[in-house]
Amino acid sequence: MKALVLAGGAGTRLRPITHTRAKQLVPVANKPILFYGIESMVAAGITEIGVIVGDTRDEVMAGLGDGSQFGAEITYIPQDAPLGLAHCVLIAREFLGDDDFVMYLGDNLLEQDLAAFVSAFEAARSADQPPEAQILLKKVPDPHRFGIATLDADGHVVQLVEKPADPPSDLALVGVYLFTARIHDAVAAIEPSGRGELEITDAIQWLLDQGERVRCELLEGWWIDTGKLTPLLEANRLILERMERRIDGSVDEASSVEGRVVIAEGAEIVNSTVRGPVAIGAGARIVDSFVGPFSAIGANCVVERSEVEHSVLMDDSSVVDIARLEDSLIGSDASVRRSARKPRALRLMIGDHCQIDVE
Repeated sequence: MKALVLAGGAGTRLRPITHTRAKQLVPVANKPILFYGIESMVAAGITEIGVIVGDTRDEVMAGLGDGSQFGAEITYIPQDAPLGLAHCVLIAREFLGDDDFVMYLGDNLLEQDLAAFVSAFEAARSADQPPEAQILLKKVPDPHRFGIATLDADGHVVQLVEKPADPPSDLALVGVYLFTARIHDAVAAIEPSGRGELEITDAIQWLLDQGERVRCELLEGWWIDTGKLTPLLEANRLILERMERRIDGSVDEASSVEGRVVIAEGAEIVNSTVRGPVAIGAGARIVDSFVGPFSAIGANCVVERSEVEHSVLMDDSSVVDIARLEDSLIGSDASVRRSARKPRALRLMIGDHCQIDVE
């Protein structure tokens, strides 16, 4: 089995962070989102991985390399324009060949054990009526925002529709799919939707219309599309809660480190309190400060005389003399500090699409 990972989106909902960074490489618990998906593929025994790349291809390729750091072999497949998930399958035809494959959205995180999901599909393929596709579904409160599946009384998939104005169910398609080579016939047969895209829901519906079986599983755990600030911080919280305590950096005698905390090698905690779950990256310095639960402090960051909680600080950023910072995402090389200049004033240099909440 092969994997097709989609990493070509522009990330408009996470601007201005994604003006300078691929959305799939924004860190969660100090690790790029995309890395979690790649690692789950390898853990499931899938090492031949195709990655769809777009305008941010140089950064994605620099981050993933040839895949050897993950124990995988990565092939990059350029997509010149975002023409839909089914279009990704279409342009990956040569790489995929006739193999079964898992398709994974690179900005999604899910609790589901991918290895078990793959094993269930492989077991079903040996049955009398083998499926040509397998989808993962999750009940959602706002189904009009997703591809939606309708099941019959026996739990079989009978219909799929993309972002319906009047949803027929509340079962959304999670960003992971399994396909046989039959899907190539489907993506070649469908037409672009009203959005101008080749929809993967239309391709799967084509399989159903041809009498093919589409297997489904209901996701019991969490699933997060990290494309906006609030879900990204929620994903950071969930990942941090799963970490094991590890202290590789230095903590002085005047400091307190409580709970599930990871302090990377080279990081320094000086006269500060760190209360987990928290991840602190290599080379970071926390001085005369409090870092509270669900915070991820990136490599070489500086936090001085400040309080930070439920926030993500990306590499090389600094927070100085800030009484309280929470629910925040701070980009790389950014500086947040209280100035002593007179007259006292709020002085900002803010890029497009920023949001500033003033106390």
